[in-house]
Amino acid sequence: MDILRKFYNSYLSRDKDLAQRLRPILGFTPARLHLFKTAFYHKSMHSESPNSPTNERLEYLGDAILSTIVAEYLFKKYPHKDEGFLTKMRSKIVKRSTLNEIAFDMGLDVILADYSMGKLSSSMLGNAFEALIGAIYIEFGYEKTRKYVIRHILMKYLDMHELETKDDNHKSQLLEWCQKNGKEINFITLAKFKLDKRDCFKVAVEIDGREISTAEDFNKKSAEQNAASKALRYLQIL
Repeated sequence: MDILRKFYNSYLSRDKDLAQRLRPILGFTPARLHLFKTAFYHKSMHSESPNSPTNERLEYLGDAILSTIVAEYLFKKYPHKDEGFLTKMRSKIVKRSTLNEIAFDMGLDVILADYSMGKLSSSMLGNAFEALIGAIYIEFGYEKTRKYVIRHILMKYLDMHELETKDDNHKSQLLEWCQKNGKEINFITLAKFKLDKRDCFKVAVEIDGREISTAEDFNKKSAEQNAASKALRYLQIL
């Protein structure tokens, strides 16, 4: 049955162009093409139609599946490493900036641009990537999805050795510096506003009651990281 669906999606479906564009990216033609199409629908597209489908549910599912796969992969890859090391490695892999980069390297930005209104943000790439993982899970189940993620994503787009030595968690670095130097630090949300029909956050870093830096992003955690990065440069820590 899936073979017939794949043939229909590739040559007869009204979304056949999407199926043909997905094949070189994914390495297969989806049988449940509607799910993969939904993976590229960001909520900002339907600001005037709140009941229209978006990729948020698939993103939620993909986030959970990806985190589990990565945790199991690291557990087996590093049998002698402790929980702290494994937790940091998983965080480096599943954090938004890494997923954004993977999605870009896969070429998801080209497809996402066709389904988005307004300016594309990097966080939308990561959202679509997680939604895509959710769609793959529904298509194949856990075991095939696990093998797919390890073979076609983790081993293809990530350098584990580089990740082991890389520390780009600027917020964590700044918190550690403040703790060592007896400084009081706070991350303060200055504003939440709409930009290109999406929520945007402006965050400030305050150290000992003095504003050191500010940053804006569509994701609050990303805004905090950006503000922390600016603070580290201002304090000449980086």
